[in-house]
Amino acid sequence: MTERPALPFGEPDPAPERPAPSGPPAPADPSAPSAQPTRPARRVLTVTELTASVRVLLESRYAEVWIEGEISNARVWKTGHLYFTLKDAGAQLRAVMFRSALRLQRFRPEDGQHVIARGRISVYEPKGEYQIVCDHLEPQGVGALQLAYEQLRRKLEGEGLFDAARKRALPPLPRKIGVVTSLDGAALRDILNVLRRRHPDAHVIISPTRVQGDRAAEEIAAALRRLYAVPDVDVIIAGRGGGSIEDLWAFNTEPVARAIAASPVPVISAVGHETDFTISDFVADLRAPTPSAAAELVVARKDEMTARIRGFEQRLGAAARDALQRRRAAVQALEARPGLAGWPARVAVRGRQVGELAHRLARAGRNHAAQRERRLHELRLRLEALDLGRRIDGVRARLTVAREAAAVALRMALRERDTRVRSAGDALAAAIETTRLNRDTRLRVAAGRLETLSPLGVLGRGYAVCWNADRSAIIRDAAAVSAGDDVHVTLHEGALDCTVTKVE
Repeated sequence: MTERPALPFGEPDPAPERPAPSGPPAPADPSAPSAQPTRPARRVLTVTELTASVRVLLESRYAEVWIEGEISNARVWKTGHLYFTLKDAGAQLRAVMFRSALRLQRFRPEDGQHVIARGRISVYEPKGEYQIVCDHLEPQGVGALQLAYEQLRRKLEGEGLFDAARKRALPPLPRKIGVVTSLDGAALRDILNVLRRRHPDAHVIISPTRVQGDRAAEEIAAALRRLYAVPDVDVIIAGRGGGSIEDLWAFNTEPVARAIAASPVPVISAVGHETDFTISDFVADLRAPTPSAAAELVVARKDEMTARIRGFEQRLGAAARDALQRRRAAVQALEARPGLAGWPARVAVRGRQVGELAHRLARAGRNHAAQRERRLHELRLRLEALDLGRRIDGVRARLTVAREAAAVALRMALRERDTRVRSAGDALAAAIETTRLNRDTRLRVAAGRLETLSPLGVLGRGYAVCWNADRSAIIRDAAAVSAGDDVHVTLHEGALDCTVTKVE
């Protein structure tokens, strides 16, 4: 017995074939009516209707499936949706993951990854292609969290966020310390206990945030940015207590890493226990194995700092006393030299000479100042004599006289110009009138001559003009026409179409 292959889409099995009877075929009964096969009514489907029917059938049969395969041709479009192909050694299947589901993925799907996809089978009707619409992906063989951790670590390391050259040293004794952690966690109590014991005068600013959960990464980044806006913060501690990798995952995200990298002050990452390493540990300026260790790294013990200051004070005092003693011994040695004997008397003589020179210099200065004052007084008198205000009054009077004379001359010139213009206007009007009369007389004479020579005037006196039938020539001779020809006669008023009956 051979095994029949399964039909696609779960179609029902066809009816089993009946075995043919053995022996010769039975003769046909002539009295039986002939059997006519009945054909079912034909139903014509459009491509759209057939594709929609196939899509409904696939989506109802494969509403949720798990498929294992390798990712290829993965591409995120501008819409935020991921399009890729799942394939194995024997076949391939188009796949799509929409933006809402892609945001929830712990890792970034890439070509070559072997994954298990969960989704529903559907049909992309415009192209008639069936595909899987994925709502979840998980890597095969490597955990999703571990894969996401490695991807982000390689990305940030390639951008240089882990370079030792960008790490900053901690301040020796910070005045204002920022803390980013949860208010309910034990990490905050440990940090405050250490700071209270080692440096009671430290000013601590707490920016509270959730440290685990779906939105914890965005809240940690926002808490860090709030501290960046606070003035005079010297150092920041960001961390939390221990937990599983899922609990610590907020510190393995890109928003927190980039917020730490953008810090204007040194940042200490204190996440989990000594064996826990997160992305924030590599980006931060310093990693602390625990939150308590971070507080110890931030500030030294107050008594240790006081002892160091006291030691510096004693060393400075001893150095100052030793230097003073050396200077005193050097002065005493100089006083004992023979060449310096009697130097106080010489200094006194020099002082007297300096006093006399100072007196002479002061007297010369006073004399020079008196001379300058007298010169200034003379210049002031000369300046008053050349007072610009007085000179302006004379200029203003002369200007008024000149303006009035110019106005009189202008009025006389205008009056004379108006007289000349009127005379010229009268002469021009007389010339125009004479010319007009001459032209009118010549026009009447020309009109009379034109009237005399006009053909219409001749016609008015009883004459007529005879034309041929098509009015192309004037008939001047009777021999130019014959009996029966048509002629056209133009009169003074109107015209006649005539037929020639006799020619003389």
